[in-house]
Amino acid sequence: MSEARQDLAYRPRLPRPGRLRRTVPLIAVSLVTVLTADVLVLGELTSGSPDSGVVASLSEGRTGNRYVAAARQARDPVSPTPPGRQAPAAQTVTRQPVAALGRLIRPHLFVVANRPLPPEVVEKVRRVKGVTAAEVTGAADVSVDGKRVPTMGVDPSTFRSYTPKVTASSDELWRNIAAGDMAVSFELGNDGGVQLGSQVQSGGRRLRIGAYATVGMGSIAAIVSKGTAAALGIPDGNALVVSAPKVDSRKLRLRLLKILPKGSQVATINPVVVTPKGRRVWPQTAFMSADQLKVALTAAVSKLGRPYVWGAEGPDSFDCSGLVQWAYAQAGVRMPRVTYQQWVTGPQVPLSQAQPGDLLFWRNDPTNPGYISHVAIYWGNGKMLHAPHTGDVVRIADVYTKNLAGVVRVSPQISARVR
Repeated sequence: MSEARQDLAYRPRLPRPGRLRRTVPLIAVSLVTVLTADVLVLGELTSGSPDSGVVASLSEGRTGNRYVAAARQARDPVSPTPPGRQAPAAQTVTRQPVAALGRLIRPHLFVVANRPLPPEVVEKVRRVKGVTAAEVTGAADVSVDGKRVPTMGVDPSTFRSYTPKVTASSDELWRNIAAGDMAVSFELGNDGGVQLGSQVQSGGRRLRIGAYATVGMGSIAAIVSKGTAAALGIPDGNALVVSAPKVDSRKLRLRLLKILPKGSQVATINPVVVTPKGRRVWPQTAFMSADQLKVALTAAVSKLGRPYVWGAEGPDSFDCSGLVQWAYAQAGVRMPRVTYQQWVTGPQVPLSQAQPGDLLFWRNDPTNPGYISHVAIYWGNGKMLHAPHTGDVVRIADVYTKNLAGVVRVSPQISARVR
């Protein structure tokens, strides 16, 4: 399977309320292959939140959801606004209505362009045979406390239907987003150190983190409402989430590229595929050579002690998948960037047959057991080399099997096609 990942840069102007002299420095969206059922997930609210206006919300009820920051009662404490300047949009709490959940819609393709998609193009996509639904959103990179975070601007009332039931059913989450909160990915929150309920700086504004959320639509690591997205400089309508449950996703992707404006990108989310018949035999030449393995392992171990930084790709700091990508690149092996891409770079092998240089994967997300969230390099003798999380460093540790998803033997030919 060889869906492509491509990077798309967009640099819009940030709106200037009251002569605000700032612009979003770099706006980009990275489209990735998603070969598992990637979903929006919520992170658990921890006690002692740095935002004094937030209290734990165990909103179990009918949804069983315990993972959303409590709604603010009035407004968060804010600094005085200088004369002639408009207050940051996300600081004042407004009660935006959110429609009740209707039917769930499974997304299959994610489209993004470098400018808003014309309405007639969106309608053409919706009329393509097999397309049952298409949700217009915005997508771009924004700065969150200095981190470059791919973000979507959505309509909470309609986009919620495209998420899994546990998330779609959470009225609290969508009300928080409608009120101006940002939901960040579980990895950015848990591994990247962005605390639930905290206030972050983004585009010259303060946003509250109202939930942890991983969205398998491109490399999206955060979602906000369309109103908040506009304040951050995210274009409105340059992205599209498409549902087509009975159409081969690879063929539909090619069909849509003929309709969309030049430069548009299309990636699979939950692909509809035809499974090849028969059993594939993998020759030894399909895998990394002994020399390549030696170079990759030597490169990885040379980074022991370097700090974990979410989104970092080296050479001085890394996140888990960034370390894998960098080390294997030193051996001439082109690896995709994120964990759930790296998960499909070769066949799976039993842990008992793991060899140095194989990749180990975990599903550590407590609310989404199917999501691939961590990767490590097998070192041999029950040891692994990895970049764990914020506050830790690249190190060698014992392999643990809790939530272990599997072991993958990297095929350079396969990994090169996963972009």
